[in-house]
Amino acid sequence: MFIQRPVVVHCRFRAGAEQDNRSHHLHSISGQDGQRPRLTTPTDRWGKIGSMGALSDAVLPLIRSRAELHRWSAANAHGRQMHEALDILEHALPTTDPLEAYTVAHKALASAIKVIARADDSSGIIGDACQRLLSLHPKLAAAAHVPVGQLITWMMAFQFEGEVDFFELDPKVYAAALGDRGLSGYRSRLDQVQQGLAPEPDSDAWQDPDRHKRWVLDWNARRLAVLDRDVEAIIRTHARDRKVAAWFHDAAKALEEIGETELAIEWARRATDFDHGHQAQRAAESWCALVEEYHPDELVGARSYLFYRWPTALNASRLHAAAGSAWLEHEADVTQILKGNPIDAVTFALSTLKDTHQAWKLAHDLNLTSEHTWKELVTAYEPIDSLAVLAIHRQLVESTLTNPGAEYYRDAAKRLARMRLLAAGSDRARDIDDFIAQLRDTYRRRPRLQQEFDRAKLP
Repeated sequence: MFIQRPVVVHCRFRAGAEQDNRSHHLHSISGQDGQRPRLTTPTDRWGKIGSMGALSDAVLPLIRSRAELHRWSAANAHGRQMHEALDILEHALPTTDPLEAYTVAHKALASAIKVIARADDSSGIIGDACQRLLSLHPKLAAAAHVPVGQLITWMMAFQFEGEVDFFELDPKVYAAALGDRGLSGYRSRLDQVQQGLAPEPDSDAWQDPDRHKRWVLDWNARRLAVLDRDVEAIIRTHARDRKVAAWFHDAAKALEEIGETELAIEWARRATDFDHGHQAQRAAESWCALVEEYHPDELVGARSYLFYRWPTALNASRLHAAAGSAWLEHEADVTQILKGNPIDAVTFALSTLKDTHQAWKLAHDLNLTSEHTWKELVTAYEPIDSLAVLAIHRQLVESTLTNPGAEYYRDAAKRLARMRLLAAGSDRARDIDDFIAQLRDTYRRRPRLQQEFDRAKLP
C-alpha cells in the first residue's frame, strides 16, 4: 500500500482578539527591590490615579509611542500596552464625565491610528486595540453630546483623508450621536463627495484615482440602507451586480439584521445555490443557522441538501447531528456516497460514528492513501488489535524516512519504539528488530538518524 505524504504549508495567521495573550490584561510591575513582580489589574491602576482629570495622563502615554515598531516583537509589546490603557479607560467610564471620557478616547484613537500606520501588526494586537476604540467612540460621542457638525467633519476626514484605509466607520452605530439632523447632514456630505467623483473607468481599467472614495461611499450606502430598514436598498447595495455568492450572502446578513428573517433565509439559500465555491459553502452554513433558528423542523432537510451538494465528512457529521434518532434513514446513502472519497469515508466512520471497526475496514477496502488519516486510525485501532496495526506503522516509518531531517528521524524513531512495545512478547517482535536493523544499514550514512534511533533506545 502506497502512502502519500501531504504537502505542509507553514504560515502566520493574523491573530484575533482572543489570541493576543492579554490574559485579562494583567500588568506585571517589577519592584525596585528585585522581588517577584506583582500582578495588578486596571482597578488597582485606576485607584492610584487620583482625580478624574488624570485619566488622559493614565491612558494616552500607553497608547502613544515614538519607538520603532517595525519589529514584530516590539509591535506586540506595545499592542499589549495599548490594551492595558483601554482597560483603564473602560474601567473609569462609569465615574468619568462623558465629555472628558470622549475627549480621551478621541485622542487615543487618533494616536492609535498613527501607531498602526508604522507598525508591523502581523499579530493583530494593535489592530484589535484600534477596533476597541472604534467600538467605544460612537457610544461616548452620544453620551457626551458632541456637536454634530464637529462629529460629521471628523467622520468624513477619518474615512476619506485618514492615514490608513483598513478601518470602517458604521453610520448605523453613530445614529444615536448624530440624530436626525446630523444624519441628514452626513448624507449631504456623502452626496457632495459622490458628485465630485471622476467618471468611473471601464471594468478592464486597472487605475481609478477615486477607487477608495467609491469603496467608502458604497460601504456607507450599505450601512445607511440597513439603518433605514429599506429592503430594496439593502438588496441593491449588498447584492450589487449579483456576480459572486458573497454578495448574495451579504444581502442575507443585512436582511437578518433588520429582522427580515424570511427574506434572509431566501437570500442565503440563493447564495448557497450560486455555485460550489467556498463563498457558497460559507453562505450555506448561514442558511442552515437561520433555518435552525426560525424553522427547526426543516433543518434535517437543509443539512441533507448540503451533504448531497458537498458530500464531505464534515457535512455528513452535521447531518448526523441534525438527524438524531432519524439517522438510520440516511446512513446507507451517506455511507455509500462517502466511499467516493476514502479520506471522508474513514474520517466520518472514525470521528462521527465512533465505529473503529468500520473505519479500519473502509481504509483497506478503499485503499486509503492519506498518511494523516492512517495515523489517526492506527492510534484508534491499537487497543482492538495491536499486531494488526504493525504493517501500517511500518509503512508510515518508511514513508517518513523518505524525507531527510531531524524531525522526521525523531518521528520514525518514536514510531519504531511504539512498534516494539506493541509486538513485545509476540512472534512479531523479532521481525520488528530485524526491520530496525535493516533501516540502520540502509541509512548508515545518516548520522543524525542513527543518533535519534539511539536516543529512542532502539537496537
